[in-house]
Amino acid sequence: MARIVVADDDGHIREVVKYALEQAGHSVLEARDGAEALALVRQSDVDLAVLDIVMPEDSGLELCRKIRAHSSLPIVFVSSRDEELDRVLGLELGADDYITKPFSPRELVARVGAVLRRVRMDRQPPEGLGATRQQPSVHGPLEVDLERHRCSYHGRQIALTVTELGLLATLVQAPGRVLSRQQLVERVYGRGHFITERTVDSHIRRVRSKLSGHGPDPIETVYGAGYRMREVLE
Repeated sequence: MARIVVADDDGHIREVVKYALEQAGHSVLEARDGAEALALVRQSDVDLAVLDIVMPEDSGLELCRKIRAHSSLPIVFVSSRDEELDRVLGLELGADDYITKPFSPRELVARVGAVLRRVRMDRQPPEGLGATRQQPSVHGPLEVDLERHRCSYHGRQIALTVTELGLLATLVQAPGRVLSRQQLVERVYGRGHFITERTVDSHIRRVRSKLSGHGPDPIETVYGAGYRMREVLE
């Protein structure tokens, strides 16, 4: 299935997470602190990282910053810190999901699976098309290529996480159409996945931040309704 780094300074938590993920068919590499986790991410061929927030030798947040400086590796936070500010900061740093302790191992496996499915959907051609390449979604100077996990705006490459890329692609594919936060959740995460509106807002804010400086903001906020891609981009 997938090769996953699990970083937590609590050995019992690592054991629980490792067991749950291995029961789901994944391979798990353990790290006791941020430094060990960063070394595993850099030295190993991994598909996803599950990170605690509070760890010695680099917190989960600092580790996320370092990973995002050179990689779009999917990241899921598992933390005892349930403050809204921590959730928002974690997501704005580029995490794909955030789960609070105590947590259900079944929920953790489901959320990790959802993130991995989004990665595979973004990078593989649609079923039944064989080796046929999925064409990029293009709207004016904005291009989103899900298969190759690339985004460019006015000719400049923009590094996005898999969740950010999925949200932007969904908007690009329907310029001028208002999509509610719930519609965006269903299209990017899938039905039945509990994601708060604030989480969607955090991801959209991060996408806007990454696109800023390369051209006008292509995303419009429709207050009380959701978001839409501007019909005309120059």
